[in-house]
Amino acid sequence: MRNRKILILSTALILAGAFLTIARADLLINGAGATFPYPIYSKWFDAYAKANPGIQFNYQSIGSGGGIRMLTQKAVDFGASDAPMTDEQLSKAPGTLHFPTVMGAVVVAYNLPGFQKTLRFTGPVVADIFMGKITKWNDPAIAKLNPGVTLPDSDITIAHRSDGSGTTYIFADYLSKVSPEWAKSMGKNTALKWPTGLGGKGNEGVTAVIQQTPGAIGYVELIYALNNNITFAELQNKSGKWVMANLEGVTEAAVSAASWFNMPADFRVSITDERGANAYPISSFTYLLVDRQQTDKAKGEQIVKFLKWALGPDGQAMAEPLKYAPLPPKLIKEEEKQIGKIQLPK
Repeated sequence: MRNRKILILSTALILAGAFLTIARADLLINGAGATFPYPIYSKWFDAYAKANPGIQFNYQSIGSGGGIRMLTQKAVDFGASDAPMTDEQLSKAPGTLHFPTVMGAVVVAYNLPGFQKTLRFTGPVVADIFMGKITKWNDPAIAKLNPGVTLPDSDITIAHRSDGSGTTYIFADYLSKVSPEWAKSMGKNTALKWPTGLGGKGNEGVTAVIQQTPGAIGYVELIYALNNNITFAELQNKSGKWVMANLEGVTEAAVSAASWFNMPADFRVSITDERGANAYPISSFTYLLVDRQQTDKAKGEQIVKFLKWALGPDGQAMAEPLKYAPLPPKLIKEEEKQIGKIQLPK
């Protein structure tokens, strides 16, 4: 009898706990998109939920292409993309507003077992590698950029995204600026027709391919390389300086792109291959995509509140520890004006 009472009491407590959990999450806001900002978005959504009991953000890290598609289909409450939407995409989702959230870097990461040196690459050489023109690690074009380094006589395996990806767009946008042949044959898009290599889904997938494949080279967001202790290359920027990916270089790229007074009104801008002395060449904003005309008042109010919080001191303070660059204050002021354009139902 005693055991039965204990069982009944335990069951009641479990059910009560489940009920309270459901009650606390009384408003669920769904989003999907870029894997590039997933580490900071996860932290933001968790921190926001703790500060606002009853509000929960559910974010699916499926790639920028998927985020744009699901937002266009009205399958989510907001989208996320590293690539700004094209005019054609916006024609299918009129009224979509772009909100830059943080800035980040894409690195050229590689796996050469037993090789401790940091390699140097120029943009054209990176383009030739990923187009399959350079197939050996000791190719003369790589050796010339790394004098005094003994390179292995082994095959290069390309690791690339298999899904629609803003990271791919940023990478291809950069290569299109530095390699005429890349611009002509590959172009820039969230998905490309790769001539060779192994595909991985998300930054997570490409990271795994690089880790598991000796001789591999791929492109991933900086935090994924750092968190997984993957070596990445030093690149030559537009000013001719060799630079490693860091927050200062990302910020300088953004500042060099244009004065904020000349920033496009819709914030759709590229900051790859900028001229700043220390600018890191594969830098980018990442965006939250929000419908100007909200259909659910409660969700719309929370999206507005969240945007103000994420762009404010508390949200931006979380960027640097996760290796993202916070936004310049002038840009944040312009975005705050755009938040006011979001319309809520009466």
